[in-house]
Amino acid sequence: MKAKADIAVVGLGVMGANLILNMESKGFTVACFNRTTSRVDEFIKGRAAGKNIIGCHSIEELISALQIPRIVMCMIKAGRPVDDFIAAVIPHLKTGDIIIDGGNSHFADTTRRVAEAEHRGLLYVGAGISGGEEGALSGPSIMPGGSRAAWEAVRPIFQKICAYTENGEPCCDWVGDSGAGHFVKMVHNGIEYGDMQLICETYQMMKDGLGFSNEEMRSVFAQWNRGVLDSYLIEITSDILGYQNEIGETVLDKILDTAGQKGTGRWAVSSALDACQPLTLIGEAVFARFLSALKSERVAASKVLSGPQAIFTGNREAMIGDLEQALYASKIVSYAQGYQLMHAVAAKEGWKLNYGGIALMWRGGCIIRSAFLGKIKDAFDAKFDLVNFLLDPFFKQAIETAQAGWRRVAASAVQLGIPIPAISAALAYYDGYRMAVLPANLLQAQRDYFGAHTYERIDKPEGEFFHTNWTGHGGSTA
Repeated sequence: MKAKADIAVVGLGVMGANLILNMESKGFTVACFNRTTSRVDEFIKGRAAGKNIIGCHSIEELISALQIPRIVMCMIKAGRPVDDFIAAVIPHLKTGDIIIDGGNSHFADTTRRVAEAEHRGLLYVGAGISGGEEGALSGPSIMPGGSRAAWEAVRPIFQKICAYTENGEPCCDWVGDSGAGHFVKMVHNGIEYGDMQLICETYQMMKDGLGFSNEEMRSVFAQWNRGVLDSYLIEITSDILGYQNEIGETVLDKILDTAGQKGTGRWAVSSALDACQPLTLIGEAVFARFLSALKSERVAASKVLSGPQAIFTGNREAMIGDLEQALYASKIVSYAQGYQLMHAVAAKEGWKLNYGGIALMWRGGCIIRSAFLGKIKDAFDAKFDLVNFLLDPFFKQAIETAQAGWRRVAASAVQLGIPIPAISAALAYYDGYRMAVLPANLLQAQRDYFGAHTYERIDKPEGEFFHTNWTGHGGSTA
């Protein structure tokens, strides 16, 4: 074992412990610390036994175990705990030392922390990490941002422990200044919410609409995973549908239908509202989780409120094909909306994001990894300033091919009384985005009628505003 560690990790939860083991397996010596120090001893005697891992029982001991520049990474709960950790560790650091937050912190908090650390002569990195406990151990997607001067010191570690694409490209690269890394991870998580909701809606259409058994659905998802929908989430959905306990029961059927969340989806929607961006699909995915949590209300309402009891009488195999197209087209829209949000916030923050590179970072290791992401990278490689990749020839053609089935699914769901809020929102966004003229002229007239908010005219220069005295009693306005 080296006399000094290459990096320290604080927080021995599943993610922190697995990252430490990942780092050690790649040749790094790692110092570790946990606020509950008994967990340090358990880890050192257990999974870390015989490895190049130094257990520490205080912040002072942890910092003294590090080589210079000292790199300290926290894997703890977002919010106040991160600020408390920074306050505890800063007195023991010197100019040029590096703090890394590998948790799911809000990007605005990271922006603040970067500025505060740099003011003290320290470097700060907010690194979004995706892949769950398996990815942390075997190779996650890592999205670092913050103090650019820290990248050369942390790059050798991050790009050794991260996932790699099939072409040998690391799923980790510098994202941008201040909170850019955690911002991109937040968008990633929002897209993850959308992907999961789209899959759940498709599952309900097959289960309740078509009357498919779990085994039939497992087979369908396994087949889809060999086509355009090839992805981690489709793969695990097939596994889940086929998983049975020791007495032959499908575990999925025993799980309560109330969804949890940790907040990153809400942050994405809130950021979209602040940036005036139509993140409609991800918004519906977040709201669907809220609705699922109203279990007792839904059970009571199911005994009172009526709806169609229609049975699908069409061609089930044809509908499966339509569902595949609807899921694929909606997925394209979800990512397109996420990228629009990244464009808007990057412009506001002054970040120069590499959009193709971000797709590459998501190509392996992370929860939303899929073959589909390679096409997004190709789109931005072909046109780096692409406003919306729905306009890219590949995605334009993909939507055109999927459109008829997508619409049939939406119509069938309405007739069957099956909620598909995310798929419907995706289609509504697509139809709105392709419209040269929307009814917002009437909306502006209404605003001007009741509030004299003024409006622009199509026959006058942009930026010139007008008011109509709609009732004859409204007076004039400037």
